[in-house]
Amino acid sequence: MKISFIALLGILSLIQTSPAFADNVNGKNLYIQRCAMFHGIDIKETGPLANKSNPPTPDLTTSAFKKRLKYYPGVIISSIILRPNGDLIPKTLRENGIKLSLHSWGIKDFRDLNQYMSGVISNHR
Repeated sequence: MKISFIALLGILSLIQTSPAFADNVNGKNLYIQRCAMFHGIDIKETGPLANKSNPPTPDLTTSAFKKRLKYYPGVIISSIILRPNGDLIPKTLRENGIKLSLHSWGIKDFRDLNQYMSGVISNHR
């Protein structure tokens, strides 16, 4: 998926206007369906594919990641869109025989996923 820098900025600006994460059913569903297999339900790199990618899936509850999220609130979405290795997730899925249906990501999806994950991460002790 190619997206321009200006479009990315637009998406990230919408993140700030999102409602409370607890009510975010779409964000939670997207996370469970598309991210938990790597990060785990607890967002601590406990999913079954966590150590099968290269680089391995990070623990998003570390103080270093929380600090990064505080100063760069769009880090979750930008890491989905602007991966250093754009084929990392599809390659890991293929290598492990997992078929994930295509998803047409919209601005609301990015905003909801970011909102849900940010809320879970910031509330994790």
